[in-house]
Amino acid sequence: QVQLVESGGGLVQAGGSLRLSCAASGRSFSRNAMGWFRQAPGKEREFVAAINWNGGSTYYTDSVKGRFTISRDNAKNTMYLQMNNLKPEDTAVYYCAASGLRNVGPGTTGYDYWGQGTQVTVSS
Repeated sequence: QVQLVESGGGLVQAGGSLRLSCAASGRSFSRNAMGWFRQAPGKEREFVAAINWNGGSTYYTDSVKGRFTISRDNAKNTMYLQMNNLKPEDTAVYYCAASGLRNVGPGTTGYDYWGQGTQVTVSS
C-alpha cells in the first residue's frame, strides 16, 4: 500500500521556521516528481512548491519564494520543505503529493498520490 505521511507541522510565531517532511512507503518515488500544497480554511488547495525526480528543478509559488526551500533525499524516499520567516498567511494544512511523471511544473495537476496533511499555524 502506497502511503505519503507528512510530519513537522505545528504552532510557530511569525518570523519562525519549521521543516516539514514527507515520508513515502509502499514504493519508491526516486524517479517521480513530488510537491507540496496547502489549504487554508475556506480556501481551495493551492500549489506551494515542486521538485523534479532528481532535485535538479524546483518550482515555487510567488508568495513563498526566498522563504521556503523544497528538497528530497531519494535514498530515504523522503521530501522536505524548509519554511523560514513564516507569516500568519502561511497558516494552512500542508499536503505532500507524488506524481507519475519525472517532472511537473507549478500547479496542482499531475499528482497521483496524496498525504493526509499536517497543520501549520503561524501566530502574529
